[in-house]
Amino acid sequence: MRKAILNMEQELRQIRRDLHRIPELGLSEHKTAAYIENMLHTLGVDEVERCLETGVIGLIRGKGTEKPIAFRADMDALTVQEPPRPYASCHEGLMHACGHDGHMTILLGFAKYLMAQKERPKGDVVLIFQPAEEGPGGARLMVEAGIIEKYNISKVIGCHIFPDVPQGKIACRAGGMMARNGEVSVRILGKSSHGAQPHLGADALLAAGAVINGLHTILSRNISPLESGILSFGSIHGGEACNIVAKEVCIEGTMRAFSDEVYEKMVQRIEAAVKFIAEGYGCEGVVAFRHMYRVVNNDAVLVHALEKACGDSYLTTPPYMLAEDFSFFQQAVPGLFFFLGAGNEEKGFIHPLHSGDFDFDEKILCFGVETYMNLLLALGLT
Repeated sequence: MRKAILNMEQELRQIRRDLHRIPELGLSEHKTAAYIENMLHTLGVDEVERCLETGVIGLIRGKGTEKPIAFRADMDALTVQEPPRPYASCHEGLMHACGHDGHMTILLGFAKYLMAQKERPKGDVVLIFQPAEEGPGGARLMVEAGIIEKYNISKVIGCHIFPDVPQGKIACRAGGMMARNGEVSVRILGKSSHGAQPHLGADALLAAGAVINGLHTILSRNISPLESGILSFGSIHGGEACNIVAKEVCIEGTMRAFSDEVYEKMVQRIEAAVKFIAEGYGCEGVVAFRHMYRVVNNDAVLVHALEKACGDSYLTTPPYMLAEDFSFFQQAVPGLFFFLGAGNEEKGFIHPLHSGDFDFDEKILCFGVETYMNLLLALGLT
């Protein structure tokens, strides 16, 4: 098997570079979807259909009675400017800076390998090419569109190219591996007055400072020290002039946690604290949340199968406060999400995700295909 997959290296490199050149934003992946659709038809995949207009689903029919298993790759790119390189983006200001071009290539290579085998898997294999992982969350939209029920999917598997993990390694953990996340906006409404007569106004800027300080005590005083959470404010806007007491200030931040209980506790405490702190300064506090992705919660049985499939290449990763909409599939069926190592200091592949300098050694594409095949074997599906 390994030799056959390694023989695909040049083809996988070309596919990755083709996709890298046509980055598209979430729910606008029209060229990408057409490329994938054409490739699946060329490979002879049994059924190919669209979902959410730019999502693509391929079905490889199995020969046995095992329940269908799905493999997912995300499709969308980011608004990142790419530096010059031979296979750089053809779209100014857009780039596959999060490895999604690699994820799609691995899934297409997996499909090619499966279709070349004499024996079909013991159950259907569903290939999910999902739009809009970066936003607004294409996984949730696909689940709501009914693909789990339509294809009778019993479990779902996905991977993410990750520079924090050394090349040649697979990293995963059972339970919470990536965080639930959301965004919070706080508006402090006060009353303006001349800066020389502050007693005639209600200073929204002063209240905003107190709100920020007060909210940061939630993690230290309302959340158990045995739990984890993050509340970070990265934006503040308000005021009209240096000599006018500010009548309105808006602060925005991100919040993350590894459990729904901690996340909901943070929501409750933020709402209560903003209201009472603002009132103490004679202002009004208005809070709005944008709840985004859920906890990436890996099924222990599937993680054990991954360990078996990878052998010495397997590492147990610490949890990360990053977020992934793959979690919406895991809300519907047991799921496995793992990191495919891309870190390589010798070759200079050290740059983080979402950076214009991010890149990876394309040899890992074969390793990704091999890992998917070994997983099928470990799960008893081949």
